[in-house]
Amino acid sequence: MKIGFIGLGVMGRHMARHLAAAGHDVTVYNRTEERARQWVEANGGQLAPTPAALAEGQDIVMACVGNDDDVLAVTTGPQGAFAAMTKDAIFVDHTTASANVARRLHDTATGLGLDFIDAPVSGGEAGAEKGVLTVMCGGDEAAFERAKPAIDAFARSCRLMGPSGAGQLTKMANQICIAGLVQALSEGIHFSQTAGLDVEAMLDVVSQGAAGSWQMENRGRTMNRGEFGFGFAVELMRKDLGICLAEAKRSGASLPVTALVDQFYSDVEKAGGSRWDTSSLITRLAPDGTGAKG
Repeated sequence: MKIGFIGLGVMGRHMARHLAAAGHDVTVYNRTEERARQWVEANGGQLAPTPAALAEGQDIVMACVGNDDDVLAVTTGPQGAFAAMTKDAIFVDHTTASANVARRLHDTATGLGLDFIDAPVSGGEAGAEKGVLTVMCGGDEAAFERAKPAIDAFARSCRLMGPSGAGQLTKMANQICIAGLVQALSEGIHFSQTAGLDVEAMLDVVSQGAAGSWQMENRGRTMNRGEFGFGFAVELMRKDLGICLAEAKRSGASLPVTALVDQFYSDVEKAGGSRWDTSSLITRLAPDGTGAKG
């Protein structure tokens, strides 16, 4: 397919690379043009100066940018992609954004004769690099079926969760679950440290039982060593949790633990950890120990 990809950050650069490796004709755009130029030098394809220029003649345009405002800018803003897309082309948004903006853009796209799918991802940079992301989609089934073969280039799992906005709602549920898991893991490791347990041994044993999780397997040991210079940044998690809490207020859902963990992450930010991995939540519990390395 002819695919345009907008946003070559931590996740997007790997996702676009997998598309090119799968044989798709990929054109890229990035707000910082030098990053796009370097990507083309490494992976081939073409560079576009604006989202609109990128969108011309593409079967699919994908985006992985920062937030609602960024998505609106690259779709319906000046030089946005929507105005230049061919009728029946599909815009797939991999940004973690609000369900409201997904629904709004779906309606706008439909009015222009386009298709829109909200398709946030989970799996972090490691999942993007390896091409094993989980992709949660919202939109029309026919458009999803047309876009799925391209998404499969960087996905281990890709599923249509419902109408427009359902992908973003599913990603919210994902982030809510992660927030609680990381806090519980932080407390379990902190407890083991203060009790004098061999934390590495504890993690080996507990990970084989009902308490085992991706977070324990992939972050437990680095949390114990106070290593947080990698992975999904605290400031990004706070952005995501803000979306979750706003949606919960709108729908009437009760998220007491999520709200509390969001405040805990605020404490980590105030301590200088906005770019630390989300596992740095443990630093609140052991400010004189594991939090020192950052």
